[in-house]
Amino acid sequence: MTSSTLLSRTGLAGLFFFSALACAQGTPGGPPPGGKPPGPPPEAIAACAGKAAGASVSFIGRRGETVNGTCEKIGDVLAARPAGGPPPAK
Repeated sequence: MTSSTLLSRTGLAGLFFFSALACAQGTPGGPPPGGKPPGPPPEAIAACAGKAAGASVSFIGRRGETVNGTCEKIGDVLAARPAGGPPPAK
């Protein structure tokens, strides 16, 4: 194998590696790269249906956990903001 062939293959492998790395840069549960952050989950919106801002609520989260929070205007919807922040990702 010539050195130029080896260099080409090494460069191609590096290109694939860094392309895959760039695609995986998003934070789990966070906003997509270059995109708008996701809105509140449907469970948080449903918990505040018929309630006023500032109301204390609880709901079952996506992982089956009980989430306690307070209804707040988030964007253009009223949704529960978890007490102490969002639950940790698993």
